[in-house]
Amino acid sequence: MINTLQKSQSLANKDTALILWYNQVNNQDVGLVGGKNASLGEMIQQLKQQGVNVPDGFATTAYAFRHFIAEARLEEKLRELFAQMDINDVNSLQKTGKKARSLILNTPFPDSLKTAITEAYEELCQRYGDETDVAVRSSATAEDLPEASFAGQQETYLNIHSVQGVLEACHKCFASLFTNRAISYRENKGFDHLAIALSVGVQKMVRSDLASAGVMFSIDTETGFKNAALITAAYGLGENVVQGAVNPDEYLVFKPTLSEGYQPILDKRLGTKGMKMIYDTGGSKQTHNVAVSPRDRAQFCLQDDEILQLARWAITIEDHYSSLRGHHTPMDIEWAKDGLTGEIFIVQARPETVQSQKVGNILQTYQLQDHSTVLATGRSVGSTIGQGKARVIIDAKNIDRFQPGEVLVTKRTDPDWEPIMKQASAIVTDQGGRTCHAAIIAREMGIPAIVGCGDATKLIQSGQEVTVCCSEGEEGKVYEGLLPFQVQENSLEDLPQTHTQILMNIGNPDQAFSLAGIPADGVGLARLEFIITNHIKAHPLALLYFDQLEDERVQDKISELTRGYDYKPDFFVDQLARGVGMIAAAFYPKPVIVRMSDFKTNEYANLLGGNQFEPKEENPMLGWRGASRYCDPNYREAFALECKALKKVRDEMGLTNLVPMIPFCRTPQEGRDVIAEMAKNGLEQGVNGLEVYVMCELPSNVILADQFSDVFDGFSIGSNDLTQLTLGLDRDSGLVAHLFDERDEAVKRMVKLAIETAKKKGRKIGICGQAPSDYPEFAEFLVEAGIDSMSLNPDSVLQTILNIAEVEQRV
Repeated sequence: MINTLQKSQSLANKDTALILWYNQVNNQDVGLVGGKNASLGEMIQQLKQQGVNVPDGFATTAYAFRHFIAEARLEEKLRELFAQMDINDVNSLQKTGKKARSLILNTPFPDSLKTAITEAYEELCQRYGDETDVAVRSSATAEDLPEASFAGQQETYLNIHSVQGVLEACHKCFASLFTNRAISYRENKGFDHLAIALSVGVQKMVRSDLASAGVMFSIDTETGFKNAALITAAYGLGENVVQGAVNPDEYLVFKPTLSEGYQPILDKRLGTKGMKMIYDTGGSKQTHNVAVSPRDRAQFCLQDDEILQLARWAITIEDHYSSLRGHHTPMDIEWAKDGLTGEIFIVQARPETVQSQKVGNILQTYQLQDHSTVLATGRSVGSTIGQGKARVIIDAKNIDRFQPGEVLVTKRTDPDWEPIMKQASAIVTDQGGRTCHAAIIAREMGIPAIVGCGDATKLIQSGQEVTVCCSEGEEGKVYEGLLPFQVQENSLEDLPQTHTQILMNIGNPDQAFSLAGIPADGVGLARLEFIITNHIKAHPLALLYFDQLEDERVQDKISELTRGYDYKPDFFVDQLARGVGMIAAAFYPKPVIVRMSDFKTNEYANLLGGNQFEPKEENPMLGWRGASRYCDPNYREAFALECKALKKVRDEMGLTNLVPMIPFCRTPQEGRDVIAEMAKNGLEQGVNGLEVYVMCELPSNVILADQFSDVFDGFSIGSNDLTQLTLGLDRDSGLVAHLFDERDEAVKRMVKLAIETAKKKGRKIGICGQAPSDYPEFAEFLVEAGIDSMSLNPDSVLQTILNIAEVEQRV
């Protein structure tokens, strides 16, 4: 047993100690116990009082490892092995690694090291019970640096019992400094193999085999958006999540308003979680995998309060390390929930190594120029595009078949795959989530990847030419063939400031975080229609009157869609709130103007169950749409769901930058009726800073702009509908499409009158549409007319900023 005297002596002689307890080390001791163990000690010492739980344990030191190497005179033999290795030959790498590991494993520990490990483990047993179960983890002394990650390169052993078990696991960890993937990684990074030592952490196990575990990042892993924490979770021990063996649940939490006391869970995605790793109580292994029951697979691993607790810890840990380093330091954190006590613990934390290294003043966008048959879909990793011939490899022993530049297609990867991953043009896996091994390595290497495809290895054939596209949102697609694409780079340095605000139009919430990097002044138009069509898919009245649906097939589809929801309308509210919340969070605290639903009857009818609730109209463009639906007894209940979703975003998530906007409002009285209906549903104008805008897209909106100003707080000119209705033409008709032109004098007079009236009444007024970017002369006209803002499609923002700056100089 290590008594108090021995502890104080080891503290005084850290450099020559064989064992150090976690409460004896901190972030300054990476050279002594490696990044992983130093970080655990740092958190135990500094963050425990802030409520962050970290399991107890101790570490063998770098001195212990070097003492072992020196005593056995292994350095010369190891250097000779590496000198003869050809790093570009997979077979040479494998042979060298095997010989290096054998040298370590066939050399006994010195007695002094055996004794130190034994006494430390016995003290743990005194604290937690005989033959305490521990995790034995490797921690390299150059590990987890901001510019390089050694995570997963060495071995971890779980559910280890007994002195002999701990000694054997420590010995295997020492040998794992020379795994094939670790050797390859160090060669590529230019690290001297023998300059790096290995520390071993021995940590009390958290019984997550009886609950759940996972990984979280204090930023969004794909976009680098730093205001969101990403949490992944699966049942059982966390190794399956790290290795990508399961598709985990995913949760996104908005950090700024969480710190203010709100509950901003922006997104929850249910993973398949097909298996879980548990203790092996009867066999020779320490752990094994078992199937997860269908009932548990259909449920989220974590409750909302647990998600928020983890996100708070992510903020605490990130803030602490950022303070230590003197700059923002995003963190990669592993957590585990104890199924016996219900407590959650942090079991690892290290600096994130990809987004933190990116240059922030260059905006690079990839855009596919064509589309083809989609072979497989999954979660996007990165936002780029890769292509080449596919190479399907199921087993790591066959990685020598891989040729540089091919697209690697496999079930999942672990660190043994790294020697070929760096040579791939893209990576596609059947299993894994955004925090799995394949995702982490792909990000670090700048390679596009799609993970969690389910059956890509069956749908894609070796030798088949494919394009792997991660630039179209969170869902990545593997397309057949080599499709053309463009890469655009824009410097964000020295962009001029414009008096006219430049906003963005956004429909897809999945792209919001990446688009937030564009220097816009907010969002001038966020459309609910995209979220309803792509994420909800069902007509809101079909959810409200689910039991009365006449088509059983529609009922079955909605039942599958809303799995986990006893009350179907809650599905609509949650999905809409999450979609809108993602956009509002991406640009917080800048304004995000959200247009309430503006489907036409024929479009509503295309939603699941929509035919039963929608009338047939001869001209839906001019019919029952926008404001006219919201107070109508035939739609009022559905509008209430929209209001409930937006109220949730503002009041529960704290995203008060959201500004609702009413479309196709024909008369001021109709506007007043809508404002009253919103108030009935908790969205009361003026309360908690709530403003309500109106689309200015009808001639009546312009002619009566003074009266509409008494009802609404601002206007957004919808140039498409205003042009159509001013000129009396159907823009969808090819017969008259040539007459459609926002620059027509009649349209310009309407726009100018709207701006002048809004200004007189002290109301904000902007425009949402492509005309300012398509026609520089129209942009100049708007600036001269005194418009407050222009909202554009994302690809037009940067050029329009430059154009408007020139215009403002002239006028």
